Amino acid sequence: MTLLNAGDRFPGLTVALPGGETVNLPDALAGHFGVVLFYRGSWCPYCKAQLRAFQRSLETLTGVDAKVVALSVDDEATTRELVDKLRLEFPVGHSADADLLARETGAFVNEDPKYVQSTGFVLDPEGRVVVSVYSSGAIGRLVPDDVVGLIRYIREHAPAA
Repeated sequence: MTLLNAGDRFPGLTVALPGGETVNLPDALAGHFGVVLFYRGSWCPYCKAQLRAFQRSLETLTGVDAKVVALSVDDEATTRELVDKLRLEFPVGHSADADLLARETGAFVNEDPKYVQSTGFVLDPEGRVVVSVYSSGAIGRLVPDDVVGLIRYIREHAPAA
């Protein structure tokens, strides 16, 4: 298991969305800051709170040119139900392979039942990791205000072109 550090290229992942579409990361976020959230599952109250927070902050995130993608090991029906219940407007993937995510990103995996622990990444417009947040349990995750503040800081301190 190798953790992704600042400056590392985010690995190529195909995210299955409800309805049969897919999103290819990090390509789908190219040219924008990206937020990639792995959540434990629709049963997790902390995860639902995080997803709701990112939904409430979508306008502010859009204002700093950031796009959000979330995914979990939940099946398609469960994911669709969660998206509908929380009225999520960003892509939310289903049926993620927990072992693959662990191998590619360093995410921690719970073995029984199998799911990925909360993991979050902020990516730069070229698909490189700006920051990674790994949790080995129920708490500890990215929050929208921190993401927006970080992106603003990066922009304000970027070298002149």
